[in-house]
Amino acid sequence: MFYKLPYWLAAPLWAGWVAGAGAAPLGFDDALTRALQETPALSASASKIDAARQNAIPADALPDPLLSLGLSNVPIDGADRFSLDEDPMTMRTIGVMQAFPNLAKRGARASAAMGRVGLAEAGMRVVRQTVLQQTAQAWIQRYSAEAQLRHIGALHDENRLFDAAVRARLAGGGGMASDAVLPREEAALIAEREDMLNARRAQAIAALRRWIGDAADWPLAGTPPKLPIDHTRLAHRLEQHPELALYGHEARVLDAEIDAARAATRPDWSLGLVYQQRGSQFGNMASIELGFDLPVFASTRQSPLIAARVAERAALDADYQAQLRAHTAELDADLAEYRRLDRALARQQEVLLPLAQEKVALTLAAWRGGQGSLAELIATRRARIDAELKAIELAGARDEMAARLHFTYAQPDESGVQP
Repeated sequence: MFYKLPYWLAAPLWAGWVAGAGAAPLGFDDALTRALQETPALSASASKIDAARQNAIPADALPDPLLSLGLSNVPIDGADRFSLDEDPMTMRTIGVMQAFPNLAKRGARASAAMGRVGLAEAGMRVVRQTVLQQTAQAWIQRYSAEAQLRHIGALHDENRLFDAAVRARLAGGGGMASDAVLPREEAALIAEREDMLNARRAQAIAALRRWIGDAADWPLAGTPPKLPIDHTRLAHRLEQHPELALYGHEARVLDAEIDAARAATRPDWSLGLVYQQRGSQFGNMASIELGFDLPVFASTRQSPLIAARVAERAALDADYQAQLRAHTAELDADLAEYRRLDRALARQQEVLLPLAQEKVALTLAAWRGGQGSLAELIATRRARIDAELKAIELAGARDEMAARLHFTYAQPDESGVQP
């Protein structure tokens, strides 16, 4: 049973909620769209993706060539010491050398770089899922708190009328003098509930402000969506959870690093060209050089690095299995809690709340007929208030759990909001 909020209470309450004239109403989908557009976390992720893509461009490129300048065979004693023109052996040299890493090493570096691009993109999907989930939950938390506050306002009005009825009965010679205290005690308890709900609302706005900024103070519009929750479908989507998808990209990077470590056992080579200028009376010369790496100590250099990368890959596989089990357990627990909340809400709305209302009606009729005590009536009214507020709280908790399940395990194109 819900009551209309009296104007004398609604006017100042809603004036504070609007947070300034002209503020647009904030619907559920509006909050999600705004969060995706404005949250700095997604901007940071986009920058990381751009950095990874830029790093991938030169990943398989050859090293920069090496330019060398020098003097060779300069005499340092005798009549021609420090002469650059007289001694036939003295030469000015200029050369360029290019290193050529083996193709397997270059391919592994390119694969690792592309894997890091995929890892950055997967990281952005994790951030996106977190933004959607926490924005949705914060919006629902605020909606639930405000729904309870509206109901609290109606209870204040009802308590005022009830207090007047008690005073009128006492003035007519009925009841006990101490009865006048009970409605005021009830009003104080209602005010205490109101303070608690105002704190919850403020906390929900603070959580919402993290994702959408000042729009968190705008008045809400609409109601929480009815998100479909299906155990079989969500379990099927489990391995596509954004956090689990990260492991696939990390595995690609590690596989490429293993290939690069193995490629290091193969020799790289380099090619150098040198031009040598002698004195004017002598002919100039040119040289060509070939160089090769000699990985002859692989057992103490390359092999340990290969073993380290292989061990990291094995650790990643084990960690993936551990996280898969953790997410499976979390999904099962959340689904169980969702079903409990759904049943509890139905029971509260269909059984406990009607019974509480009926008990109040019967107790009120008995009190008016002079057969019941005011203390009993106050107790039944408190029980009804608890039942009404709990129904709203359960509805909010169920919708919040539905949002958690939906935005944790739904695919990006199924979340209801496009990036």
